[in-house]
Amino acid sequence: MLLDSTLEGEAYAHPLAAVPGARVLVLGIGNVLMGDEGVGVHVLRQLEQEPCAAGVRLLDGGTGGVSLLTEFDGVQSIILIDATRDGRPAGTITYLHPDRVVDLPRGLGAHDFGLKDLFAAAALIGQLPGLHLYTISVETIRPMCTELSPAVAAAVPVVTGTARAHAARLAASAA
Repeated sequence: MLLDSTLEGEAYAHPLAAVPGARVLVLGIGNVLMGDEGVGVHVLRQLEQEPCAAGVRLLDGGTGGVSLLTEFDGVQSIILIDATRDGRPAGTITYLHPDRVVDLPRGLGAHDFGLKDLFAAAALIGQLPGLHLYTISVETIRPMCTELSPAVAAAVPVVTGTARAHAARLAASAA
C-alpha cells in the first residue's frame, strides 16, 4: 500500500501517478503534534502497514484544509478519518454519511473551519465526492504531544479495520 503524504513533504512520498485510477480516497486528518487530535493520521499509518484494494489511495491530509481540494479530482468516494470534540467519551467512534456540507458535524478537530470550507468549495464547483466520515471522540488536545490517550489509541485498530473494509467495498462498486 502506498501512503501519499506529499502535503507533508516527506522524502518517501509517492506522486499521484503511483496510484492510477484510484476512485476511493482514504483521507486521514490531524496534527500528530497535538496528541489525540492527530488520530486520523495515526489510522492512516496503520492502514499503510497492509495492502489495500485496487483503486484505493491513502492520503495524510494533515491539517491541509482547502489546499486538499485538488486531491478530489477523479475521486468518487472519500473516507475521511478525523478527531472530534463532540462531548462524547474519548474513543467513541461515530460514522456519518452526510449528503450535504451542512450535515457535517460541528466538532471536527481543531481544524473544523478548514474542513467545512474544503467540502463547501468542492460542492460549489460540482466536485463533491460521496463522503464517508469516521470520527473518534477526543476530550483533550495536548500540544507538543505525539502520544494518543489510551481510549483513543484503543479506537485506532477498530477504525483501521472498518475503513479498510469500507474502502474495498467502495472501490469494488466503482470498478
